[in-house]
Amino acid sequence: MKASDLFIKALENEGVKYIFAVPGEENLDLIESIRTSSIQLVIVRHEQGAGFMAATYGRLTGKAGVCLSTLGPGATNLVTAAAYAQLGAMPMLMITGQKPIKMRKQGKFQIINVVEMMRPLTKFTTQIVDPNHIPHLVRRGFRIAEHERPGAVHLELPEDIASEQAETNIFAVSEVERPIANEAALNHAAEVIAVAKMPLLLIGAGASRKDMAASLKHFVDKTGIPFFNTQMGKGVIDERHPLYMGTAALSDGDYLHCAIKRADLIINVGHDIVEKPPFIMVADGAKVIHLNYFPAQFDEVYFPSIEVVGDIAHSIGRLNELCERQSHWDFRYFEVIKQQIEMHMADGRDDPRCPVLPQRVVDEVRQAMPDDGVLALDNGMYKIWFARNYKAHMPNTVLLDNALATMGAGLPSAIAVKLVYPQRAVVAVCGDGGFMMNSHEVETAVRLKIDLVILVLRDNAYGMIKWKQENMHLADFGLDFTNPDFVLYAQSFGAQGMRVDKAEDIAPSLRHCLQTPGVHLLEVPIDYSENTAYLGEKLACVVANL
Repeated sequence: MKASDLFIKALENEGVKYIFAVPGEENLDLIESIRTSSIQLVIVRHEQGAGFMAATYGRLTGKAGVCLSTLGPGATNLVTAAAYAQLGAMPMLMITGQKPIKMRKQGKFQIINVVEMMRPLTKFTTQIVDPNHIPHLVRRGFRIAEHERPGAVHLELPEDIASEQAETNIFAVSEVERPIANEAALNHAAEVIAVAKMPLLLIGAGASRKDMAASLKHFVDKTGIPFFNTQMGKGVIDERHPLYMGTAALSDGDYLHCAIKRADLIINVGHDIVEKPPFIMVADGAKVIHLNYFPAQFDEVYFPSIEVVGDIAHSIGRLNELCERQSHWDFRYFEVIKQQIEMHMADGRDDPRCPVLPQRVVDEVRQAMPDDGVLALDNGMYKIWFARNYKAHMPNTVLLDNALATMGAGLPSAIAVKLVYPQRAVVAVCGDGGFMMNSHEVETAVRLKIDLVILVLRDNAYGMIKWKQENMHLADFGLDFTNPDFVLYAQSFGAQGMRVDKAEDIAPSLRHCLQTPGVHLLEVPIDYSENTAYLGEKLACVVANL
């Protein structure tokens, strides 16, 4: 069998449905092999977008998403996506081409050491030097990418190897049973929970990678322990739950941090220190139970003394059996904080101004979205507002990146979401800065004939950095820019474009976009002028007195 055919057979064997790609001449044998396969080739407009799509596919399915590029500049364009998948624990396989390795006729043209470039950004990277190595390297790559902690892997397929003949067989796919936690560790954790006075449950990103929402909800309902989540743990338990305290969107100084600081025990499920810390440990502070697939990575802000290491679903199931509600637990202070949070979240929802306050944008989007609708957030100031104010009703319905936190991922991620969940409402939420970094993928969405809404929040600046600049009492300098006419820009790709001129028009415009087939861009001017007061000075004054 031709090596490129064998490679695609190996991918089919892994259940691959899509390859997101910007091909080059070094990939042409592989492209021809895809043509006669069951795999859909999704041509995109930039390799970074291909990587974001593959990573998001992996995030949602648990199966490694696949992307393809050529050598040299095509491969270097995958670097950000590799880091995105690696830090965010999203399983992804990158395939890059290369010039012939047995006899080169173009000197060093376009040649860089891609394998070494990818080494610090992946769990595994190698060049395929023998066509008979393809089956075991593909199988190995998928196992490594998908095994906890998930991440990126990379295989380089040189042009001459792809065209050779291979004589070997595909490896069968076998499931790996995750190890379960030690029973003594589980008993110890249950004992520590029982003697605590004010325990608090934290749900992190790891809890959303496997269907464990029902077990965690049962734990909360049975014990009555209030919970909060990291940004990447949103929605594991429906955030309309009466014991939901909020999302740790700010580093400190929020209402939620009052509860965190008063807790004497934090049960930390599925969080690791790659995601921005939801709390900072101190030597004389709350005890922390680290419950995860892997041991804690100790540093100066995270040093738990109790670790329950093993399959999270099994650990939560056992704690459901071991833990009971305790009469001495006192959650009255948490109830006060929750009331304060709910009142605070309502502030600004009905403000009529335009440009629109972010808290009103979040509220209008929440009202328009169905329970299972998915938001794919790019990175910008609005991400804090959505993480903090938008209540997710189901797991993986608010996709944001709180690990690499790269701009430009929102639109490509939303396209991948729509391929995985074609019947769901999907909205990409982007700032004007992040949207323009991969706005060319609007053409990809139109060509794929998907139904997608792109919400572009326009402030004509890098708003997040302006907020940081203001917090540091620095001059307003160097962060403003101009924008195209986004409505005409969308229309030039064959999408529909709309612009909101009044705050009360957001909800009906968004509903129209969600209910009308095709790709829609909705531009909303946003007012971040109260960020510093609302999330800083005013908030600090109130929180200090709680």
